[in-house]
Amino acid sequence: MMCKSEKTFSLPSFSSCLTILIFFFSCSQSLAQSSVWLVTKGDNKVYLGGTIHMLRPADYPLPGEYQTAYADADSLFFETDIDAMNKPETQRAALQKLMYTDGRTLEAVLNDEAYNALSQYIEKVGLPMMLLQNMKPGMLMSTLELLEFQILGFTPQGVDAHFHQRASVDGKAIGFFETVEVQVAILAEMGKGEESDFVLLSLRDLERIENDIESIIDDWRSGNAELLMQHFVADMKEATPDVYQSLLEDRNDNWMPEIEAMLDDADTEFVLVGVAHLIGQDGIVQQLRGRGYQIEQL
Repeated sequence: MMCKSEKTFSLPSFSSCLTILIFFFSCSQSLAQSSVWLVTKGDNKVYLGGTIHMLRPADYPLPGEYQTAYADADSLFFETDIDAMNKPETQRAALQKLMYTDGRTLEAVLNDEAYNALSQYIEKVGLPMMLLQNMKPGMLMSTLELLEFQILGFTPQGVDAHFHQRASVDGKAIGFFETVEVQVAILAEMGKGEESDFVLLSLRDLERIENDIESIIDDWRSGNAELLMQHFVADMKEATPDVYQSLLEDRNDNWMPEIEAMLDDADTEFVLVGVAHLIGQDGIVQQLRGRGYQIEQL
């Protein structure tokens, strides 16, 4: 096993940076079979699939419940427009919004504790600080998180990419909740006003990745919402409530009308979003349950 000083990093693509932050920061049914829920209203159905945006080749095949939902679905809905997100011109435009262009740097934005902790981490992984100085905190931490996952053998071929490719080949309709521009704006504002707390929390999580990753994947596969809450949501909600609200709560609320509209048509949809969006009191599953829909965790 490599120690951190032996790691060699290359900068990731924008699309990978954007998706990994949602996973990294990703109701209690510890005996459930999967992170897939079936929502019904009369004869109308919507499947909700909690996704992991990066996986290892050994993590396939996916749990059978995902295959069941996909086979039954007429259309698939993702968090964002994956085709647009992978275009080079989209990535170039997004990167301009994810960097400080007004003369600020991380050294100026962060307090001494956060900047010193970041500097020590960067020194251990062997990256030049000057390469990162102009990144806004959301871009910075998603980049570092992605690099850690790459070292552990993860690739962007996660649940979302897997089913997006299959749907494209099979001719199933594909939709999304947010434009790339909306996701870029969320990432650009991540941690604003609490930059130091955001970076310190993220660095603590980075140190735990190697030890925790197997249990995280196991809990996702088994649909253990309670433990997924402990891994991701609980710390974020307590330490950086503004991040929790912008990353999860507000977006869940924005998606709810579209999901409810799906339950009013005859088609069957398979909604695939980061698993952290589905769990907890502010999660989509609990919100739908509170509105009287029938929900079964598969």
